[in-house]
Formats: sequence, structure tokens, C-alpha cells
Amino acid sequence: MDTIAPAAQLDDLWKRGRDFLGTDYAILAGAMTWVSERNLVSALSNGGGFGVIACGAMTPELLDAEITATAALTDKPFGVNLITMHPELDQLIDICLQHNVGHIILAGGLPGGPAIARAKDGGAKVVCFAPTLALAKRLIRQGADALVIEGAEAGGHIGPVATSVLAQEILPHIHDVPVFIAGGIALGDAVVGYLEMGASGCQLGTRFVCAEESIAHEKFKKAFIRASARDAMPSVQLDPEFPVIPVRALQNDATREFQETQRDVIDSFRRGELDQTAAQLKIEHYWAGALRRAVVDGDVEAGSLMAGQSVGMVKSIQPAAEILEELVDQALAALEGRGRARVAG
Repeated sequence: MDTIAPAAQLDDLWKRGRDFLGTDYAILAGAMTWVSERNLVSALSNGGGFGVIACGAMTPELLDAEITATAALTDKPFGVNLITMHPELDQLIDICLQHNVGHIILAGGLPGGPAIARAKDGGAKVVCFAPTLALAKRLIRQGADALVIEGAEAGGHIGPVATSVLAQEILPHIHDVPVFIAGGIALGDAVVGYLEMGASGCQLGTRFVCAEESIAHEKFKKAFIRASARDAMPSVQLDPEFPVIPVRALQNDATREFQETQRDVIDSFRRGELDQTAAQLKIEHYWAGALRRAVVDGDVEAGSLMAGQSVGMVKSIQPAAEILEELVDQALAALEGRGRARVAG
């Protein structure tokens, strides 16, 4: 019987994602604050993927400089991830449009219709995160050009539902726009699996932290290489009266002290020494600057080691292009194996 070559199969499976991103591979880079800057972003785009600048808390002036610096390092497409709660969101969108950034990713909360319209009216494609099917449909009605559905296996701030469940809930029902799957993905085999389920591509973050071009501190990278999937755990909330948005990170002294801090603050509240607002702020401010301390300064005990559960499959420091090639080779090998199984059957 005739079989389709793995390369042709892969081209067909992620054609929609490649066309949307304008890349060789439908591999979208997750935006990681302090890590996803000009060096890693340009290296991923030059390697055939789609790099994304993590704007985070940058001012419009800083973002302007970062986009300029990235564009000087690559002539390939790249995007910018903006936090919807940023007080200067409109100005940040305008900066992206002034630089003709083709893709704006709105993250960190549900974007409002005006923000989506502002980006689209300026000529950019808008990518949004959809945590449920109902919200996915709403975002499409508001004008989102593509969606990312990210499961709880991801690093950083996470929702409660696993990637595999979200994919089953959402992919069969969304056909109007490309959908990228994220959370816990580190191998090309998994990329193929989600493509075959109907995804247009995948988003990976943790896998790229240990790229040679990543400016993450050597100690931060070594912590990733040593870690197993079970070391990347969500932060613990001790009292429902004081909600904590779960963050998945490698366990260290800081994560253990965070639980003690919560306990001390809640005890102070119970004794009447703090009102609820002050107590909540004290808990939330615990992590202020913690990610920078780990990524930039290399303080891997007092800093925050945000990582997805795929960290257990990060084994070495490699060039970004080599990581991408490895993912593609794994995807092709998976497809070839499926082909052999069909022929044998």
C-alpha cells in the first residue's frame, strides 16, 4: 500500500499554524519574563520557530527598545506578549503597531474587546489564551485570530485543568481559527499527537530556558537540568479567605518559606493586627522580584524557579536551532513509526 512520507504528513498537519505564524515550524515560544528577550527570541525565530518577547511589566519605552533590538537580530517573524492588566496596555499595543509587529499575544487575563480591536485595526494578528470552550468562542466573536489553550502542566501562573483534557474539550469544537496547545510539551512526539487531534501547532516555554542563547543565569539553567517533573509543583494556598493564584515552580527554600509567610500573616489577621486587605497584599508581595532574583541574579534558593512539568525532559544546554531541529526530528520519527505500524497491520 502507498504511504505518505513523514515530512509531507507533518507539513500537512501543521500547515495552518505555519501559515498563520509565517514560520518553518508551527512551534510558538512561550513568553517567559526575564528569559524571552531579544537573544532567545531572535534565535528561536532564526531557527524556524516563532519567538515571542515577554513584555511583562516593561514600560512602553523599554518595549520599544526591546523590539528594536530584536529586529536587529532577525528578519524572521516574531511576536510580543502583552499582559492585559498592564496599566499602559493601549500604549504598548501602539508601540507594537509602530514596529509592524505582526502578532500580538494578549495574556494574563481575558482581554477586552477594545484591546483586541485596537491591535487588529492597526494590522496585527491577535492571539488570546482560552481556558474554557465558552471563553474560546467568546474570544473568537471578539475578533481573536488564534487561540492558545494552556494546561496546568505549564510553568508560571496556571489554571486547574490538564492540557490533555483541555485539548479534548476544546479542539473538536473550534475550527474558525488556529489553535495552539501548551503545557507540559517537550518532545516532538507530543507535538504530533496534538496536531493529529486538530491543533495547528504547539507552544513550548520550559524546553527553551536552557537554550545557549537564553540569558538565564547558569545556576537557573542547572536547576532545570537537575530537576524532575515532580519537582515542578504549584504554590500552595493555606486559607480560602486569602486566595493565591497558583504558580508552578521548582521547589526551593522560597516556596517553603512562602507557606510560613502565609501562616504568619493569617495568624496576624486572626489576632486583629492586620486587616484583610493589608494581609492579602503582604502575601501577594512575597514574590515581588523573586523571578528576577532567580533568572538574572542566579539566586536559586530565595528566587522563583518557574518551570513546567516538562522540565524533567530538559537534559542539556543546546542552541535554540538544535532544540527546534530535535523536536522536528522526533515528530518525523513518530510519524514514521505510525506509518510502519499501519503497513505491518
